[in-house]
Amino acid sequence: MSKAPSAKTPTKDKRKALGRGLGALLPSTPAASKSASTGGAQTTGSVRTGDKRSYFKAQVEDIYPSPEQPRRRFDEKLLEELAQSIREHGVIQPLIVRERKEGGYYLIAGERRWRASQRAALLEIPIVVQDVSSQESFERAIVENVQRADLNAIEEAMAFQRLVDEFELTQEQIATKVGKERSTVANSLRLLKLPTPVRAMVEDGRIGMGHARALLGLGDATEIETCARAVATGGLSVRATEALIRKQQAPPKTTAPPARKSASVRDVENRLTKSLGAQVSLAERKSGKGGLIEIKYADLDDLDRLLERLLHR
Repeated sequence: MSKAPSAKTPTKDKRKALGRGLGALLPSTPAASKSASTGGAQTTGSVRTGDKRSYFKAQVEDIYPSPEQPRRRFDEKLLEELAQSIREHGVIQPLIVRERKEGGYYLIAGERRWRASQRAALLEIPIVVQDVSSQESFERAIVENVQRADLNAIEEAMAFQRLVDEFELTQEQIATKVGKERSTVANSLRLLKLPTPVRAMVEDGRIGMGHARALLGLGDATEIETCARAVATGGLSVRATEALIRKQQAPPKTTAPPARKSASVRDVENRLTKSLGAQVSLAERKSGKGGLIEIKYADLDDLDRLLERLLHR
């Protein structure tokens, strides 16, 4: 029987590729034994690169959340569900980490699994150690979260802004790394112009990214916040939100001041008012031909009095 060709070890460049999913983060390693995935005490095999092990089981307390982690919120219900799965099946996919100068390891990918493993009371957890810079670690964390749709709109915008501020990446470069259109990255960054209370609404899920983008059309921070509260309270759709904003932006309707009456018209009004004992006003047509006489009365008795005076004269 012919021998199957052996798998080639991926190059360093391929391991560092972004936008290819978690497979790009994992080096080619021997399959872990079942005890490695269940977090049992039995020691499993490891892969050594020079004098360092790149795949092995580490103590859970030796793992630290990454300072580059763009994600700030974790759904408690989903974490508990994952913890229950880990109690039964263990950690199937190892965490991706990098060495920490002070000892232990910083997470690159897998913070949910690490948090859930703590809930599941695991003592050890399988890890893959990679030698990457803080910038590459941050980029990989963004890629993982974006691909899994784990970041809310504000977290994603803040992550993109950090790539701009700290690593001087252009919007085009960010778009290439995360596999999105440049316009999508630009619209995401615009969300950071929202007032802080409105950004919190987006993070909490009270309003969505579509609502937030529409609200930016108002410009004034106070108007944005007021409108955002109305959207969240009323549960408005994005289309209804856009309609509300158009109404807010519409110029106020102004009532034209009444045309100034001529002296002769005012004289006639005064004479009729005195004669009838009721307020009388005249409205002339623009053509100057004809018009309207308006006589005001207080109640039915006053109307009878007026009718009697008018009809008997």
